Amino acid sequence: MRLVPLLVALVCLALVPRDVAAQVPALPEGAQTHWVVRQPYEIVAYVTFDPAKVKRRLPRTLRFISVKELAATGVRWATDYLVEHPAHGDWGISFLEIVRMETFTIDGRAPHWPEHGAAALWFARVAPSTPATDLGPGRPFLALEFWMPDSAYAAYMRGKGHYATYGDVSLLQKSGSVWQGSVDVAGLKIVAECVPTGPVTGGVGSAGMQAFFPPLLSSVTSIVRVAFAGHREQDCGGGSSWSLHGDHPLAGGVVLRPSIFEFGYELTGGAYAR
Repeated sequence: MRLVPLLVALVCLALVPRDVAAQVPALPEGAQTHWVVRQPYEIVAYVTFDPAKVKRRLPRTLRFISVKELAATGVRWATDYLVEHPAHGDWGISFLEIVRMETFTIDGRAPHWPEHGAAALWFARVAPSTPATDLGPGRPFLALEFWMPDSAYAAYMRGKGHYATYGDVSLLQKSGSVWQGSVDVAGLKIVAECVPTGPVTGGVGSAGMQAFFPPLLSSVTSIVRVAFAGHREQDCGGGSSWSLHGDHPLAGGVVLRPSIFEFGYELTGGAYAR
């Protein structure tokens, strides 16, 4: 595959219409906050995990979607994964993301970003534990972790109904198109490198909605719903890696390949009372 320099990606981004907000789906009425993300750069990995290690975080109204469930519906990566990891049929699937943004505000307030400061998310796919339950618009995820490098802002987020805790998180462009991210929190150290490779896909036509549910033991009770558009992405090619170490439940997960480099989208969101 041909290595695409970051400059090419940025040129492609410059060609995206500036009225991306017009492409973002409308959120439902009743949001108690207004969350805006613009000009992000992020590296994303999909990670399987042992649900027994985080079962205390799962609300009774939700269940984790399992690898075997996805395999039964014909999802190719899941069937291939079970050939290599036959004992992981009941494991969950999640995404791990390290993201740096030019704009990140909730009700107009932005965090204080240290040099190379970034946010990190570990969110798991879930479904209602009772099939008849309506979880509202957006694909549902359980927010297992949302780390911010500004402890005061993490507290502000929780007060606004957005689950978050403090974490030492960074994302920087090392050289050329190599991006390096890190997370350092109690019980967990993550180091990741992504070399964006191959064609840039997506654009303003890539739009969707998601719903983020807080973990059971959190003081946060609101559901955060987000709408987004404009994702552009490349695979993380040769030389890319993710290292997860510690006794945190995430450290025992299996990182799937390839991971992804994403940029160019806009996101709006808000907290909603249950």
